Amino acid sequence: MITGASKGIGREIAIALANEGAEVAINYRASEDHADDVARIVEESGMSAWTYRADVGSYDQIKEMKEFFSKYFGGIDILVNNAGINIDKLFFKMEPEAWGKVLNVNLTGVFNCTHIFLEQLMESKNGRIINISSIVGQMGNIGQVNYAASKAGIIGMTKALAREVARNNITVNAIAPGFIETDMVAGIPDKVKEKILKNIPLNRFGQPEEVAKAVVYLASPDAAYITGHILNINGGMYL
Repeated sequence: MITGASKGIGREIAIALANEGAEVAINYRASEDHADDVARIVEESGMSAWTYRADVGSYDQIKEMKEFFSKYFGGIDILVNNAGINIDKLFFKMEPEAWGKVLNVNLTGVFNCTHIFLEQLMESKNGRIINISSIVGQMGNIGQVNYAASKAGIIGMTKALAREVARNNITVNAIAPGFIETDMVAGIPDKVKEKILKNIPLNRFGQPEEVAKAVVYLASPDAAYITGHILNINGGMYL
């Protein structure tokens, strides 16, 4: 099950996992047409796909989503907490609402989905939780105090939860992407993009597919002895 899987990184994760033989449960918040398109691509690969609209920040909506997926999907083996938003503004201009919304989706959303689906993951023989954090949660960024706090919180949660659920043979890891060519990066002014590129040793932005391939690895048997790890995919921007 992948949250925020209708576009961007989440879309590529869903497709990549399906290409490796996974049935896919697709969560989305607003983009129904895009979610349906991802489901179509998954089904064309020969795997089954289900979609469900839910705000990860709502515990009740995620409980309802679990009941829906359980009818058609059964229990999950892999949970990818990918959904996220940003509301950028300098801290002294930031309204409490902007702080609350970002923390609710990006961090509380990870709690909600993990807490609600954890029982199913415990029943799996090889449960996997993969959280999508961000380079911003590691190094900070001007105008993104709320986003940085939420993504740094995911890193702490990943490490603590990994210790708790290891006894259940569940691994918990996180990926911290750098600047990846998604809608979020597309909205950055060109002059700012030029400055960002100067700080990336590989001198390019990453591709969503590159993050998706890392998720596939962490979800695979090859990564069975990796837990509590934060995998940086950032072109060398943060070392």
